Amino acid sequence: MKKRIFIIHRWDGTPDKDWLPWVNGELEKKGYEVSVPEMPNAEEPKIEEWVPFLSNLVGEVDEDTFFIGHSIGCQTTMRYLETIYPAKIGGIIFVAPWFNLMNFEDEESKAIAKPWLETPIDLEKVKSATDNITVFMSDNDPFVPLSDKEIFESKLNAKVIVVSNKGHFTQDDGIKELPEILNLIK
Repeated sequence: MKKRIFIIHRWDGTPDKDWLPWVNGELEKKGYEVSVPEMPNAEEPKIEEWVPFLSNLVGEVDEDTFFIGHSIGCQTTMRYLETIYPAKIGGIIFVAPWFNLMNFEDEESKAIAKPWLETPIDLEKVKSATDNITVFMSDNDPFVPLSDKEIFESKLNAKVIVVSNKGHFTQDDGIKELPEILNLIK
């Protein structure tokens, strides 16, 4: 069966921003079925909109189903995986994921993030979906504390790769390609 890959963009992101178009194209060249949806109300993401949207898009999952999340797209993926327990998937790649955030631009941003930060995630259910979780974090991400690395390692058994000077992995940080993730889907 053909591998299906869902790439979930960041807060205020789109399918054609950052490294998503490049990764999409490279994975399609490998023969994978890739979906990069435009998530609803990306400038004000809400759990109750993003998770059902992803669920409706994905349908049935199996071990040929993979997820790549960017920032809040990682949060969305984890919250979605809670809902499909005990189903199994092929793997997860998280880019600039978080459990904590810092350096909010304004009070409105803090208010938008609050439910995502305060609504618990059943990480045991997330972990049970796959034993193939890779996380990419940057040592100079302005929004994600590097201390979140330990949560991903201890609670999700994730392989965490910390890279230098990639910020929040956005095009504003100069990131338009992410070749590091291409060989992680097997």
